[in-house]
Amino acid sequence: MQYETTRDHIVPLIEKHAELKPGYRVLEIGCAEAGVLKAFTEKGCTCLGIELASNRLVSARHFMAKEMEEGLISFMDKNIHDVDIDREIDDKFDLVILKDVIEHIHNQREFILKLGEFLKPGGLIFYAFPPWYMPFGGHQQVAKNKVLSKLPYYHLLPMPLYKMVLKGMGETKEKVENLVEIKETGISIERFEKIVKRADFSIIAKQHYLFNPIYKFKFGVTPRKQFGIISAIPFFRNFFTTGVYYLTKMN
Repeated sequence: MQYETTRDHIVPLIEKHAELKPGYRVLEIGCAEAGVLKAFTEKGCTCLGIELASNRLVSARHFMAKEMEEGLISFMDKNIHDVDIDREIDDKFDLVILKDVIEHIHNQREFILKLGEFLKPGGLIFYAFPPWYMPFGGHQQVAKNKVLSKLPYYHLLPMPLYKMVLKGMGETKEKVENLVEIKETGISIERFEKIVKRADFSIIAKQHYLFNPIYKFKFGVTPRKQFGIISAIPFFRNFFTTGVYYLTKMN
């Protein structure tokens, strides 16, 4: 799912601005099972995947065993803030990837500034995320309650009422805490663009989607780019855009 989405939608966007070839260095933060990175190793890129969930790296190492033997990919089970760049990283990167990650991060501007330390001069960062105000921007599809998992927009309720709904519908304490944290870190299109610019990055490419490409696998929906007129309307666009791609360049 992640591999095909990256191959068919993310790589083509990046290749308009960078030549993916042997020697091109790619870092993915939150790499999970490495489906995204597989689309880059196919281009001959040298990749590093960082992932906090060690059980997912077990699957990643199995999935990418051949690429590991060829020296095209390695993995690190560590918090990005704890990585000693000088001691643990051989060389800096041409590209950093955050797919469905930035919306889970606290102190997002500081985090983006940290990412800049991993980049070569002129390096790129690719982001993909669901805008907070879109129908399922609260990731409520992970709720245990079947009604809550299919109910759009209720993540926009004021926090006390949101918690009351989750608890009242039988969600576990752990699930409530998880969904509340997502509400605390969710990011809109406008806020993202503002943070990126304040971190001294330029937006060099973007694509908004009415139907996120990953929905092809999750819901059987054909990917569809957002209408230009909708993408151009600040704030309003967040409610009807299920996914966005951004490519940024360090100034």
